[in-house]
Amino acid sequence: RWLTTNPARSSAHYLVKGKRDTTAQAVKPPEGRMKRIFGFEKEDFSSWHRIVCLLNRPTDPAALGIFRCMFGMLMAIDITQERGLSHLDYKYLDGAPICRFPLFSSLEPLPMDWMYLVYVVMFLGSVGIMLGLFYRLSCLMFIATYWYVFFLDKTAWNNHSYLYDIFSIVHTFIFIVYFIAGIKKLDADWVEGYSMSYLAHHWLFEPFQMILSVDQVSLLVVHGGGLALDLTAGYLLFFDATRPFGIVFVSYFHCMNSQLFSIGMFAYTMLATSPLFCYPDWPRRFFARFPAPLWVLLPITAPGPQPSSSCVYPEVQKGGKKPRFRHKLATVFAFIYVVEQFFLPYSHFITQGYNNWTNGLYGYSWDMMVHSRSHQHVKITYKDGTTGEVGYLNPGVFTHSRRWKDHGDMLKQYAVCLSANLPRYNITEPEIYFDIWVSINERFQQRIFDPRVDIVKADWSPFRPNPWLMPLLVDLSPWRTKFQEIESSLDNQTEIVFIADFPGLHLENFVSEDLGNTSVQVLQGQVTVEITEENKNYTLETGQQMKLPHGAYHKVYTVSEGPSCYMYVYVNTTEAALQQNFTRLLGIQERVRNGTETEPLPPELLPLIATDDQGSEVNATDPVVQLFLRRQRRMKEVKKRREANVMERLNRFTVKKYYLLRRGFLMTSIALRNLAFGLPPVDQLTREVAFANMKEPLQEANQDGPLKEEAGHGEL
Repeated sequence: RWLTTNPARSSAHYLVKGKRDTTAQAVKPPEGRMKRIFGFEKEDFSSWHRIVCLLNRPTDPAALGIFRCMFGMLMAIDITQERGLSHLDYKYLDGAPICRFPLFSSLEPLPMDWMYLVYVVMFLGSVGIMLGLFYRLSCLMFIATYWYVFFLDKTAWNNHSYLYDIFSIVHTFIFIVYFIAGIKKLDADWVEGYSMSYLAHHWLFEPFQMILSVDQVSLLVVHGGGLALDLTAGYLLFFDATRPFGIVFVSYFHCMNSQLFSIGMFAYTMLATSPLFCYPDWPRRFFARFPAPLWVLLPITAPGPQPSSSCVYPEVQKGGKKPRFRHKLATVFAFIYVVEQFFLPYSHFITQGYNNWTNGLYGYSWDMMVHSRSHQHVKITYKDGTTGEVGYLNPGVFTHSRRWKDHGDMLKQYAVCLSANLPRYNITEPEIYFDIWVSINERFQQRIFDPRVDIVKADWSPFRPNPWLMPLLVDLSPWRTKFQEIESSLDNQTEIVFIADFPGLHLENFVSEDLGNTSVQVLQGQVTVEITEENKNYTLETGQQMKLPHGAYHKVYTVSEGPSCYMYVYVNTTEAALQQNFTRLLGIQERVRNGTETEPLPPELLPLIATDDQGSEVNATDPVVQLFLRRQRRMKEVKKRREANVMERLNRFTVKKYYLLRRGFLMTSIALRNLAFGLPPVDQLTREVAFANMKEPLQEANQDGPLKEEAGHGEL
């Protein structure tokens, strides 16, 4: 038998149980330098036959087996978390008027109990992959159910969810993940440091701030370091000389990502891929080094790789066979797969309907963290097609997602869903209009879709550009450097919003009573400001400003030939007064505690010196004192969490995950029981669900809200 692994990455023997296997050494010809470095010679590509033999040569499967086990384990954990098993009933509640966003409009979720069964099949498939039990069947179980759930909800798409799909089909070509992500980061916004500038303030980057400013950390470490790592990670991991450095760097990178972002098992899955770049037989050599008494607890290291009909062995080897049709087919599939993975991130010229300010559906594009968005204003207007009555909807009604605000295809689905639900409220043949203001990578806030278009009747095709998409005003991007100068000149109580608008359109806005000092100033172009209650118009040129009345509506019309740019400058006078009161109360509290307060406290301030925080908060009669004590209690809780030791953090993490997993599995058992034996009486079902919803007593009040908010069914 042929016991060597990758010819460029194998020794002439295996270590078996700590001893050399001297009975089955293969005599190999001297290797050239190219083969030692890359694992193949240029002659291996001299003919189709040599290529087939190269891609089907025998290789030790030990490293792949370790990765499959880890991948299956991580996917089993991921199913209960990011895939949503723990709150599946909120997402697929039977009979709820929910707007969904499947890839194909005809694709519908199964009834809720059957969706639990789908997740059970997915979970069993992942466990089978982990254990190597009925491996191909387990892969099919996982693939079929995962892709079904994936296609059901475009709003949950992201790069790593798509990556899990790829891993579930073929466990190879990991290099692409890093390299294409690096190519995508050659975007000007990333290189100039605008995509993820807020990350520089995270505590993980505090060590860098000892020698660099926050702006330098953002530009050099966050953006420059991320770009360099993605472009070079694959090369660092591939070559023997640089692999140790590559593993250290990518491990540090993924550990940081696990703390910076809510990305489920992605960071840990990528950590599990790193050993795939090592020698294929590393697990055998690693476990063979353990003492003999531990061998019964460790994976078996002997015998070595066994003969397989899936491999093409050297013709000089006794019993070697020429490539079969299956080997040629596998080679063709491998080439098609590699070309496909390089092509898909740049295939947006085909699926033009999914292109917005960024190209394509957020999934297979590998635009990881290249674009950040903030939404300043979202307004949904409906018009009764029969009576002409105009009204407004709460943004996000009838849906559990927020991503529809940035994608034309989802906005179209949302509008059609709203038009189907509004007749229940005596609104016939409704027209739906969206006015959505977005800033991408710290640019001006501007409209992303035309607010004058009825999206229900609007034309949309996956293969044609979206006609009601407003262009991104990239010519105004240089203003971002001026934004920083303007913001640095303001005090801590002054806020500012930068707006850009198109000719012929206007922004209707309301100045709250809390904003006692609000003004608008034109940066570029010409605008007309209409004060609705006064029925007066004021025209402003570049550099001019005017104060706006609070507690009233106004409209800002762009009357210049090109886009206008202006900014709102305001002070929240209510918040400023509240902060002054907090400072005064804190001073009184400190003077009382250190014995320097000479005046007796009035009754409404006595809760300030109580020892029981929660009791004093309840007993406070003054609303400002009550708010002050509540804020102090929360600050203490935050401080306690931040200063917790490792064991306290581990305990908190364990308890949180326990109740998360507990709810998922209890609700799954209820659903399977319903499928097998039918629904029980309502009171019994209510008790069972209440038992599944049980949480840690100290956190019961705090965890229920986030769960429902995450699921997005608060309006139900």
